Amino acid sequence: MVLTGRQKAAMLLMSLDAPTASELIKGLDPEVVQALAVEAAYLDAAGHRNNRQCSELAMQFVSSLQKQKAKPQKKAEFELNGFLREMLKSSVGDQKAEQIQQQLTQLVQKRDPFLAIRQAETKFLVSILEKEHPQAIAVVLSELSSKQSSAILSLLSDSVRTNTVRRLVVSDAIAPQAKQRIAEMVSKHIEQAKAPAPAPVGGAAEAEAPVPAAAAAPKQEPTQSLRKVAVIMRNLAKELRDGLLAAVREKDSQSAQAVLDLMIIWEDIPIVAERSLQNALRGVDAKVLALSLFKTDPAIAAKIKSCISERAVTALDEETSFLKAPKQEDIAQSRAKILTALRQLDEKGELTFVE
Repeated sequence: MVLTGRQKAAMLLMSLDAPTASELIKGLDPEVVQALAVEAAYLDAAGHRNNRQCSELAMQFVSSLQKQKAKPQKKAEFELNGFLREMLKSSVGDQKAEQIQQQLTQLVQKRDPFLAIRQAETKFLVSILEKEHPQAIAVVLSELSSKQSSAILSLLSDSVRTNTVRRLVVSDAIAPQAKQRIAEMVSKHIEQAKAPAPAPVGGAAEAEAPVPAAAAAPKQEPTQSLRKVAVIMRNLAKELRDGLLAAVREKDSQSAQAVLDLMIIWEDIPIVAERSLQNALRGVDAKVLALSLFKTDPAIAAKIKSCISERAVTALDEETSFLKAPKQEDIAQSRAKILTALRQLDEKGELTFVE
């Protein structure tokens, strides 16, 4: 995760003891302190707090002050609420500290409406989503990590899974306000499942809010949304994935093919397992490799070179030296040949990725 400046500051504070953190933020505007507290609460709740990053940021901070290097003392267990309470009281006073802490949950939830959903245990979340409308499930999966979405999708019942994937692939863009309503609805159901509410007075059941319909939303490139679906699908078992693609193809063959193509793109090469990439590159001549690597990302070039023989690397370097200003279509065609080989492996279930 790439941290913003404010997140780095929050993580730095979390790497220190509360009194030291309080000294650092003394004199800051209360709104700035509140913003840092929100970032700290969000990083902790979302599971982004990382001891190694905390240590590195602390060392950078100490180094920037030109002081003697010293690693921050690590605690066996970090209790965020107590840390924030002590830090806030020391920096903005008891009254403002209490006010900020009361607002923290609401502010963090506003920052990420899907946070409670992300934190739910997978099987428990599946039990909740099974009862939701497929459109709502599709929205939730589009907001989770691809790995988490794949795990959930594989555990849903067949009919729910198929209807959800169809909506993931062919549904219109959902407005942010509609997404927030869906997040609130699912989060509410999660809370109700954890602590069942008492029976309503008079036997009248509380009316469920309808699933928000697709509404006007900022224009999103179809490829961008289909790419997320493709990554979710490629993490599934081959038999399950093929069945879902067949169901999508019945309704929209063009979108199904697009998802299939987007399961592996040029930028994915650094995370393709070496054995898979070696098999795909077998038989690709040096000229095609040279064209495909022309002005590509260094990480991609390094990964490909690591998967061919020294003799092939020598031939590749020789072909590269002959290239001056190749046509873009020639570069694209050369890359397409490698991607075709990777997709063929994927169709056979022989393409694997590294974390």
